[in-house]
Amino acid sequence: MGTAEGINSYKRILPFVEIMDSTLRDGEQTNGVSFLPHEKLVMARKLLSDVNVDRIEVASARVSEGEREAVTKICAYAQKNNLLERVEVLGFVDGGQSIDWIAECGGRVVNLLAKGSLKHCTHQLHKTPEEHISDIKKELAYAASKGISVNLYLEDWSNGMKDSPEYVYQLMDALLSVERRTENEEFATAVPSVEGNAVANSALCTLHSTLIKRFMLPDTLGVMNPLQVIEYFRKMIKRYPDVHFDFHAHNDYDLAVSNSLAAVLSGARGLHVTVNGLGERCGNAPLASVQAILKDQFHAKTNIVESQLNDLSRMVESFSGITVAPNQPIVGENVFTQVAGVHADGDTKDQLYFNELMPERFGRKREYALGKQSGRANIAKNLEELGLELTPEQTRRVTERITELGDKKEIVTQDDLPYIVSDVLKHDGSEEKVKLISYIVTTAYGLKPGANIKVEINGQEFEGSAVGDGQYDAFVKALRHIYKKYLDRTFPTLANYQVSIPPGGRTDALVQTVITWHYKDGLLRTRGLDADQTEAAIKATFKMLNIIESDLTK
Repeated sequence: MGTAEGINSYKRILPFVEIMDSTLRDGEQTNGVSFLPHEKLVMARKLLSDVNVDRIEVASARVSEGEREAVTKICAYAQKNNLLERVEVLGFVDGGQSIDWIAECGGRVVNLLAKGSLKHCTHQLHKTPEEHISDIKKELAYAASKGISVNLYLEDWSNGMKDSPEYVYQLMDALLSVERRTENEEFATAVPSVEGNAVANSALCTLHSTLIKRFMLPDTLGVMNPLQVIEYFRKMIKRYPDVHFDFHAHNDYDLAVSNSLAAVLSGARGLHVTVNGLGERCGNAPLASVQAILKDQFHAKTNIVESQLNDLSRMVESFSGITVAPNQPIVGENVFTQVAGVHADGDTKDQLYFNELMPERFGRKREYALGKQSGRANIAKNLEELGLELTPEQTRRVTERITELGDKKEIVTQDDLPYIVSDVLKHDGSEEKVKLISYIVTTAYGLKPGANIKVEINGQEFEGSAVGDGQYDAFVKALRHIYKKYLDRTFPTLANYQVSIPPGGRTDALVQTVITWHYKDGLLRTRGLDADQTEAAIKATFKMLNIIESDLTK
C-alpha cells in the first residue's frame, strides 16, 4: 500500500485523539519560568473549562510547598466541578512518598515515572531490571490502596527502543502478564497495614494491567524522527494491541509536531503538549499546532475548543514571561497578516490566498500590513475595515505616505491609518508654495544643536543656518533668519507644542506633533506625522507656512 493510500485509509478509521497538556509541569521546566499557585489555578481552569483539554499535568510531587499549595487549589477546583479525574501529577517510584503527597493534596491520578531504557535503569537507579520492576509493582499496589489511578511514563523510551528494546519489552511484559495469585501476594506484601488484608482479598485480585490506565512513551531527549516514531510505535502496538499508549515529544530537532503526528498515525491514542511549546531545552509540542494539524491534515477528532487557543496563549505568555515568536503558527502575532499587496488583492478575488487556517477558528482575525510592500489592495482592505471611503487619487496619496514610512523600516498599524488619512487629505491636496529642499540638523556633546536648511518660497530658493536649544529650535531659528533677512517678514511665534502617539499605534512607527502658532489676532494649529519626532514637527511647520502663504495671496 502506497503512503498516500495508507494515509487516506487511516483517515477513515482514525480514532479520537486524547490531548494531555503539561504546561503546568513540563512547561514550567522552561529556563526562567516559575508559576505562582494562583497563576497555575487560573491556567488550569482555562485549560479544563474553556479550552477543554482532556487532561492536565499540573506539577511534580514533593517539589516544594508552593507546588503543594498549587496542586491543592487545582484539585479543590476540579473536585467541585467534577473534573478531578482529568488532573494529573507526576510521581516517582519512591516507596509511596509521591502517592501520599498527591493524596494529601486531593489528587486522584499519578503519572508514575519509571525507566524506559536499560541505561537509565542501571546507571541512574543502579538497579537491575528485575529490581526496578519489583519496585514499580509495589508502587502500583500502594496507589491502588490509596484510590489513586496510575498512568506510567517510560522515561527515555525512545533510546530504550533504539538501544535496549528487550528491556522495554521485559518491563511491559512484567507489568501486563502477572498471574492473579502472584499479584495478590505482592499486593498483600506491599500494604501489610491494611486490616486483615481486606483490600487485597477483594479488589486486588485485579491484574496489574488494570492498575495502569495508560502507558506514556516519551522521547525524553527529543532524538527521534518521524520514521523512527512510526517504526517503534508499530512494534509496541503489534506486541501490545490493547494498551492505551500516549506519546510525549520534545522539540530538540524541531520535530515535536511531526513526531506527534507520526505517533497518531501509528496508533497512539493520546498526545502530550504544552501551550506555546514551553518546556525544557527546546520545549515540547505546541498545543495549537498539534490541534490544527490533527484536524486539517488527518481529520482527527479532539475535544479542543479552538476559538480559545489564542486567549490561552496570551495568558501563558503573560504568566511565563516567554514571548511567543511573531511567526509561530496559529498564535504568533504575524501569522494571519498579509503583507504583499498581491496577496491582499487575491483575497478580494475569491479568497485566493486563504487556506484552512482561518483566523476566526482561533479567535483571531485576518489583518493586512501597512508598509512599503502593501500596495493599494492592503490599504483598501484596512480602509474597508475602518469604514473609510477614499477616491482613487486619495488612496494613491495615502499609499505614498505609507510607503514613505515603510522605506524607513517602520510598520504602520490600522490604528495609525485614520491619522495618516486625515493628515494627507487636509494638507496634501493644495499646491505647496513653501517647500523644504534639504536640511541637516546636528548635535554634539558640549555644543548646542545646529541646523542648515534650504527652502523654496514662491519659486525662489533661500539658505539659512542657526543654533538653538534643541534640533527643532535650531531649525525654526534658521527659518526665522531666512524670513527676516530675505523676505523682511515676521515669522509666527510658537504658542504650544505637543508630541503624542496616535491611540493604539506603535511607538516606533508614527509620531504625531501638533504645533500651535500665534497668527494675526488668533491661533493657527497644524499637525505633522512621521516616524521621527523632529521630522513630524518640521512637517507641521511647513503646513503652517503654506497656510499663511496662501492667505497672503488671496
